[in-house]
Amino acid sequence: MAIASLLTLLDDVASVLDDVAAMSKVAAKKTSGVLGDDLALNAQQVSGVKADRELPVVWAVAKGSLLNKAILVPAALLISYFLPWAVSILLLLGGLFLCFEGAEKVLEKLFHRQHKTAHPPQPLDEASKIKGAIRTDFILSAEIIVITLGVVAATPLPTQISVLIVVALLITVGVYGLVAAIVKLDDLGLYLYQKPGALTVTRHLGRFILTFAPLLMKLLAIVGTLAMFLVGGGILTHTVPLVHHVLEAMLLQLNLSGGVHSVVTIVLEGMAGLAAGLILVGCYSVLQKLKPA
Repeated sequence: MAIASLLTLLDDVASVLDDVAAMSKVAAKKTSGVLGDDLALNAQQVSGVKADRELPVVWAVAKGSLLNKAILVPAALLISYFLPWAVSILLLLGGLFLCFEGAEKVLEKLFHRQHKTAHPPQPLDEASKIKGAIRTDFILSAEIIVITLGVVAATPLPTQISVLIVVALLITVGVYGLVAAIVKLDDLGLYLYQKPGALTVTRHLGRFILTFAPLLMKLLAIVGTLAMFLVGGGILTHTVPLVHHVLEAMLLQLNLSGGVHSVVTIVLEGMAGLAAGLILVGCYSVLQKLKPA
């Protein structure tokens, strides 16, 4: 009897693990777009740090990311159970914040460049970079957790908890492992180029990496800013019915299909994010001017 009970228990555990694995795979597919944005944004955030401090900064942000998810996972479960209507509101606020930050970066590049000589901007110190990266990670992690929660909403609570924990851990390890590899590319290139007795092809590879690494960081900075609009605009168009209906009407008029439809949808969502960000920056500037000196 005891053996039969044990076998039944093991069978139940195996069934739960299968469900967790299957749901985790589905959640990973649904959040893949956000993961790309997360990688680009975090690589951008830690760029510009001294070479010997790059990995410590990435590790500090990764620990902050784990803390973010330790807060977000139980919070998402509690809000989903007690205040399900609040999930969309919180997600929208996070998306609008990303749009605001992206618009600030664009306006700074476009209109403040001429003041660099007279009033050069002070570079952010290491602590500020870490705080900024953790703050951005919190918003993107919240979206990933909410998307994952939507995938497992109909499953039993133990499965929901397990999938959320698995996805949170895999995302953190994957994203920050790649960020660490990206920021150390130049060191790898220098090692291959200066390695004693290295083959010619090895030296050429090292030189290529040294040339490619700064270009990659510049590209990631651009992609990171675009990602703010794409993620924020995507949240905006999926949580605000009016914006969603306007977008759908525009796509219907264009009468597109297949991959072109998907590309145009992404572009329109990014434009919605940019527009929202510019409006928010304008409102913020007005409020700053109205604030007493």
